[in-house]
Amino acid sequence: MTVLRVNTIAGIGSDGAGTVIGGSFNFTSQNYVILPKGTTDNRVGLGSTPGALRYNTDSSKVELYDGSQWAEVQSSRPDLNGGARGVFAGGYAPSPISGQNVIEYITISSTGNGVDFGDITTTGTGRYHNSSGSDKTRGVIAGGQTINNIEYITISSTGNAQDFGDLQNPTRNPGAVSSSTRTIFAGGQNAPTFFNIIDYITTQSTGNSVSFGTLTQARMSVVNTANSSTRGVFAGGYTPTYQNTIDYVTMSTLGNATDFGDLTTIRIYGSGIVSNPTRGLFAGGFSPVSPSTINSIEIITIATLGNSIKFGDLSQSRAGVMGCSSSTRGVFGGGTTPTYVNTIDYVSIATQGNAADFGDLYGSVKAFGTGLSNGHGGL
Repeated sequence: MTVLRVNTIAGIGSDGAGTVIGGSFNFTSQNYVILPKGTTDNRVGLGSTPGALRYNTDSSKVELYDGSQWAEVQSSRPDLNGGARGVFAGGYAPSPISGQNVIEYITISSTGNGVDFGDITTTGTGRYHNSSGSDKTRGVIAGGQTINNIEYITISSTGNAQDFGDLQNPTRNPGAVSSSTRTIFAGGQNAPTFFNIIDYITTQSTGNSVSFGTLTQARMSVVNTANSSTRGVFAGGYTPTYQNTIDYVTMSTLGNATDFGDLTTIRIYGSGIVSNPTRGLFAGGFSPVSPSTINSIEIITIATLGNSIKFGDLSQSRAGVMGCSSSTRGVFGGGTTPTYVNTIDYVSIATQGNAADFGDLYGSVKAFGTGLSNGHGGL
């Protein structure tokens, strides 16, 4: 084996071809190598050669180009409390009639009641009909009945939410999807206006959201959502007629949503991000036909196009459920039957079937809050 020992290299590869070394290249230093680095947007046009490596400053991850796309180089870390953590935030309680500021958490791989996490800073009539997204460490909570505020939490800890920035518009019931770098918000309403706008944030930063594109139609309650690491899906909504539309976006780019297919059951006020890397689940909601609350759970394969199919049923028909997920489980908390409940139930995403009892919410009975996790399918 030939060993190349170098103190300094300068002016090599200035023509853009780079430095080419034949054979093996042996590093004996006990220091480190610094990879090329840049944001997600900076990588566009790079990586024409399979095996290229770079450091993504948005996600704080090393990425490998596999010949068709940039893929994260996965690293392991100790599980949080034995597994992924789910967080439920905000909501509406009937007595006293108000928006809730409670944040609570569960360990998705176990069962049991919710545990106090902290508080949202925006209370009163504002913080319900909200949405949320997350990466592996940070959760963001956005929008609501009359507000455009975005707040964030550190998922592995407990404590009150902190200010992040603002959405483009005060937005009721936007949908949200997340990758390891971005959280994307779509649709919503500021009465009487329905929005088709899609905007996004870099989850690990702070600041106001910026434009991403548009949905195929303006609508609110696009809260049945799912995501893989590359694709975000928004299902259902209200225009002011109930919709069964499913749209999708490619999360690493900017652009308008594209038609995916249709829901089996027309619904609004569904469950939020519940997905693993391949499957997305949509649960509960209101329907324009009797009975008005829905107990069905539907499933899609995120990488393909087509209509959803029946997965199973919730333990009870209800709308306004808060959803979260790990790579193996989907969990659904709260809702209205129309009686408000504190029920939490769960399903195994890999197998079709009905939900089983998980426990009860920590706070009061409530609905129309939001759920997030550090283990969903976009991570």
